Amino acid sequence: MSAVKCLTVKVPVSDEVVRLLQLTDTHLCRESGGKLLGMDTDHSLQAVIDLALRERPRVDAVLGTGDMSNHGFLEAYQRLRQYFARFSAPQFWIPGNHDDRAKMVEVDTDGTLLGNDIRLGGWQLVMLDSQVPGEVGGHLGAQQLALLRQALEQGAAEGLFSLVCLHHHPVAIGCDWLDEQKVADADALFLVLAEFPAVRGVLWGHVHQAVDKEWQGRRLMGSPSTCVQFAPGSEKFCADSAAPGYRWLELHADGRIETGLSRVEDVAFRVDLNSGGYLQD
Repeated sequence: MSAVKCLTVKVPVSDEVVRLLQLTDTHLCRESGGKLLGMDTDHSLQAVIDLALRERPRVDAVLGTGDMSNHGFLEAYQRLRQYFARFSAPQFWIPGNHDDRAKMVEVDTDGTLLGNDIRLGGWQLVMLDSQVPGEVGGHLGAQQLALLRQALEQGAAEGLFSLVCLHHHPVAIGCDWLDEQKVADADALFLVLAEFPAVRGVLWGHVHQAVDKEWQGRRLMGSPSTCVQFAPGSEKFCADSAAPGYRWLELHADGRIETGLSRVEDVAFRVDLNSGGYLQD
């Protein structure tokens, strides 16, 4: 098996602060109007985008951190590209456990959508693939860890700060059922990160809820979905009534990360709170 190579993409930025949006776990179905636990995921995503455009009209990149389609449908990725194109900024995706990477590649018309070493001013985004085809849980493996090391070495040589992005969570978040799905080789991930003090944060999707922790002075961040949310602290699968939302990040020239969440509060969404799961939706 050939080694995974760094695909470096350079994005021009207008000033020293790099502004990002994370829109994650969109779970679009094959056709517009498809639902996850009773929620129309196209409708909820568009409401989140409406909110983000009002609140954060000026961004340098939009990140889609996995589970972009509920079952890896090409039609979902085609619509998603159109929705994200409402932002006048490049978009970058990584696959989640629900995604079909080959179908994502089909809509990558300019060859940058799945870039894994994104350069923006004084910052570097390393986009890791934690997907294990056919499995719900995450794993990086030797190739992704080697890619991470290579990218961070290059970034360090250029004096860049780094933000590492992936789909699955690398630390326990207090939901028993979700913590069974976290990155299986997270210890190996953190061994690499510990070697590079310029790594200022780790960002992920998958958990459909807000997480903000710290590890050795670095931010560890999980984010709400643009559709259905999961209840924090739950032992078994449990949907939450919290509204869809997104995360914004501002990456500063001194290595600081400012970040926050915003949720759609002016639109009513239906969600089946009594469902025992969502994998078959």
